[in-house]
Amino acid sequence: MSKQAEQMQILAATSLYCFSSVGMLLFNKLAIQHFPLECSLVWAQLFFSAACLSLFAFPYIHVGSMKDLLRWCMVVPFYCGMLLTSILALKTAPMSLVIVLRNTSPLGTLLIERFYPEPLRISGFMLGSICLMIAGGVMYVTQLPAENWKGIGWVFLNSIIAVVDRLLQRLLLSKEQCPVDISKTGITLINNMVGLLPVGIAAYAKGEIDKLPLVYGTLSHWDKFYIGMTCIIGLTISYTSIWAQSLISATSFLVMINANKFVIIGIEAFGMHSKALNHIQVFGASLTILGGVLYGKSRQWIEQEAEERKTLLPSK
Repeated sequence: MSKQAEQMQILAATSLYCFSSVGMLLFNKLAIQHFPLECSLVWAQLFFSAACLSLFAFPYIHVGSMKDLLRWCMVVPFYCGMLLTSILALKTAPMSLVIVLRNTSPLGTLLIERFYPEPLRISGFMLGSICLMIAGGVMYVTQLPAENWKGIGWVFLNSIIAVVDRLLQRLLLSKEQCPVDISKTGITLINNMVGLLPVGIAAYAKGEIDKLPLVYGTLSHWDKFYIGMTCIIGLTISYTSIWAQSLISATSFLVMINANKFVIIGIEAFGMHSKALNHIQVFGASLTILGGVLYGKSRQWIEQEAEERKTLLPSK
């Protein structure tokens, strides 16, 4: 593949992921407000993706071996857990709280990486960006209404699961690590099809199956549209996430995700009337996201510096 074609592929993957990421958070928030059966909503999203891939993308599904399949199945519980806890967080908390607290997830990644054989060097610029994230988060949370505090636990749990999910996916996708021999379409199908079982059991255990006919009967046409959009965007985000992570570094992916969050702050602050953000919350949320972007850039500079040092070292 030529350099220009590779750049176009990266642009397409990252652009589609950014669009899907914003759309998924927005439509999940709208859907869960009118369809309060979180396990059933996630199950519908998984089923739609698995069915579409099985019907229309079967020729592109490749699984190298049973070992590769079993290795990737380690990701599925965290993938489903991330979807469920995200819905549960959005059920009781504003979107801005979800992204502000989720923005602290790089701190967890950094702590885990300290146990790696060759941990990443920590710079003063990196520590400064972390302080910026914490300061912005404190500014936002101190202005939070009391009724939104009950959603914080789900947001923190979602952040922890997301860290493990990203680390596992990067380990199994990166060419420099231990990649699995499975096509991107195959990975997306495994995530969604295997995930149907645990999410279905959770829906049954919570009694959502009995409530489903009654709740569905109360839905308006717009409510059904929101649910349908979460299913469609769920398919695109599950594929584009894997596509983007296979093309760019984990650091670049982190920078892209953080920069993308400014759109959500703008939508909730100026485009939606369900949650009014005051100036301190908008500033604090923006400060946290900016700190996340700077943190990602500082990691990128350190990684580039380490690569340059390797090239300067004499070969043995």
